[in-house]
Amino acid sequence: MVSSQLVPRGIMDEKVLAAMKKVPRHLFMPEPVRYTAYDDMAMSIGEGQTISQPYMVAVMTELLELTGAEKVLEIGTGSGYQAAILSELAAEVYTVERIALLAERAQAKLNELGYGSVHVVVGDGTIGFESEAPYDRIIVTAASPEIPAPLVRQVKEGGIVVAPVGERYSQILLKGRKVNGRLVEEYSTPCAFVPLIGEHGWKE
Repeated sequence: MVSSQLVPRGIMDEKVLAAMKKVPRHLFMPEPVRYTAYDDMAMSIGEGQTISQPYMVAVMTELLELTGAEKVLEIGTGSGYQAAILSELAAEVYTVERIALLAERAQAKLNELGYGSVHVVVGDGTIGFESEAPYDRIIVTAASPEIPAPLVRQVKEGGIVVAPVGERYSQILLKGRKVNGRLVEEYSTPCAFVPLIGEHGWKE
């Protein structure tokens, strides 16, 4: 996966590549589809949600510019795989999932694999997780028309938010750095994520 998908497509951060090699992606997937775990595609994990394509996980992680000291907020826990990658590269990870069943499964798997720095919270990710704010980095793994305002408030000055933004079925990956209280945005690659449902995202 790393040598055939990530490196040829421009992922250069050695720490990101090492994390992608280390975390057992197949263990975050339902058993019947584990044989596809390292294929170049997103896969269903049930409840209408997906585990992102490996390349997209790597791209988003690289855009965060993690040094190892950060407190990160992830919106959209899903399987817990992205949170595990983040925990290899940051000091602490809080991750919000609106579907309680997925949150419980993810926390159990993360605990089983020793990712004790990851804290799974059940709630509306579009409002963030105020009690642990501010965050050095925020990553959103579902798509919304714009980056929700509460997330902009909850990232530190100088911090980074990475999120897919656009239409419901077609987006572009956005990286925003907070400068003087607002995000200075730059755009990365086209993408297609499941919708971010909630008060500051898409409606059901």
